[in-house]
Amino acid sequence: MLSRVADALYWMSRYIERAENNARILDVNLQLMLDFENQNEETVRHHWEPIINSLEEHDLFYSLHSEANAETVVDFVSFEKKNPHSIHSSITRARENARTVREHASSEMWEQINRVYLFLGSERSRSLFAGSAYEFFKSIVEASHLFQGITDSTMTHGEGWEFIQVGKYIERADRTSRILDVKYHLLLPTGEKVGGNVDVVQWLAVLKSCSALEAYRKLYVGEVAPWSVAEFLITHDSFPRSIRFCVNRLDLALHRISGSAKTHYACEAERLSGRLSSDLDYSTIGDIFSFGLHQYLDRIQSRLVVVSDAMHETYCEWMEEEDEIVSRATSPVAK
Repeated sequence: MLSRVADALYWMSRYIERAENNARILDVNLQLMLDFENQNEETVRHHWEPIINSLEEHDLFYSLHSEANAETVVDFVSFEKKNPHSIHSSITRARENARTVREHASSEMWEQINRVYLFLGSERSRSLFAGSAYEFFKSIVEASHLFQGITDSTMTHGEGWEFIQVGKYIERADRTSRILDVKYHLLLPTGEKVGGNVDVVQWLAVLKSCSALEAYRKLYVGEVAPWSVAEFLITHDSFPRSIRFCVNRLDLALHRISGSAKTHYACEAERLSGRLSSDLDYSTIGDIFSFGLHQYLDRIQSRLVVVSDAMHETYCEWMEEEDEIVSRATSPVAK
């Protein structure tokens, strides 16, 4: 597979997953606002600004808006074209990557991603959002789920499909870690103790953001505590949005691409993913809180970036010369 194809499939998958996760956290944050009374400008800013910080677009946001509230943050993360992480930008970039590799994706995949792109650019999306933000964000999440289902059902599960899995699980692990980090490090109101009423509501919001509330309650009946929520979303081995599950699937996809055995590694990306996977397999929530939850999650994010960079260097950079040779060989001039 050519490096440009692998790269396009990888980023197409990441952008689709990013759009879905943005829709999730915005929807939950809007609903969470309904549970708070006596809101003033400071409490509203404290509620919404962490989302901007989690996207690492603080400066860009305040260059466009004077304050962080429901209206400005939701618009910035949903529709703002200047924001590279917005839902609109993510879907646009996913579509552009899909367009460049249409011959490697099924027609059903292209139709689905194009359908979402056209919807976001239409007045219908704005009308739906104005009428019901819940229905708008639900439509984005369902569109992502439909794209993933179509991909699994209509695309050959070869190298291209594995690169899609790599992109999906890197992005999902990163977003789960950021959602947790936002809550623990930023969202807890000043003076509010861990385990207080507001704290419980916010940890429920974290679970809802990851579609994890029902699965969590089956395991931790009647208990909503920071350590149990963090344990579930970080170390659970079979919940599809836990960091451990995502990293294990990421590592598996990388091994399938190279054909190397799970107990060995064929490139730096596999070595790094395997090491991260092993660390998560043997970490306990006690170890994590002793290290510091914020510090641990920040380290996870950094290690995911390193895995992504190593994967790109292995499969996208070293084959650029080969791509150029193939391009010259198939050009009209060469013929």
